[in-house]
Amino acid sequence: MNATRMRRAAIAAVAAFVLPLTVTACGSDGGDSDSGSGSGSSSSEEKQDKEQKDMEETEDATQADGPFGSACQSVPKEGAGSFDGMAQDPVATAASNNPALSTLVTAVKKAGLVDTLNTAEDITVFAPANSAFEKVPEEDLNALLNDKEALTKVLTYHVVGEKLTPADLEDGSYETLAKEKLTVSGSGEEYTVNDSANVVCGNVQTANATVYIIDSVLMPKM
Repeated sequence: MNATRMRRAAIAAVAAFVLPLTVTACGSDGGDSDSGSGSGSSSSEEKQDKEQKDMEETEDATQADGPFGSACQSVPKEGAGSFDGMAQDPVATAASNNPALSTLVTAVKKAGLVDTLNTAEDITVFAPANSAFEKVPEEDLNALLNDKEALTKVLTYHVVGEKLTPADLEDGSYETLAKEKLTVSGSGEEYTVNDSANVVCGNVQTANATVYIIDSVLMPKM
């Protein structure tokens, strides 16, 4: 009987020691589970936020990378004069394939600037459309085309020695190859240069330049 009582006492003692440990362990597991659940929820929210941010950045990048403006509709849909075609050629060559820039190309050739423009790296060209040259009185335009020095200054005034994104055009002043500054302002798809020329087809990419086609010829100080 004494031995039996001793065994029962021993069993009771072990149970008294083990039971609290078991309860504690269960409570700990429950806490970890709750914590893990909270962490998973937080991780899921962070993932969703990141995906949303990436989507917004992708949309912004797409808008920034694409040409814009009403005059872009007249650009050929395919071939060397299309946006894809122009992106393969340096800027003077690309412009020669765009019918809307034929007068500008003639002027560039007369000034001997084809190689200069084609070999330059990372430039921005504010390219007057044919309609821009039509605003210049014929007598004055002919005189300009026959004065190589003056023509060179006018044309290089349309070229900035760095690539400008649409965001750069919102408000800024930039040095041109003519060593004179031009100013740009605007937002969205509405931009002006020197408060006089409107961008009618912007953010056109060529192999070495970003082109903004404008509706007026820019005139530097002569």
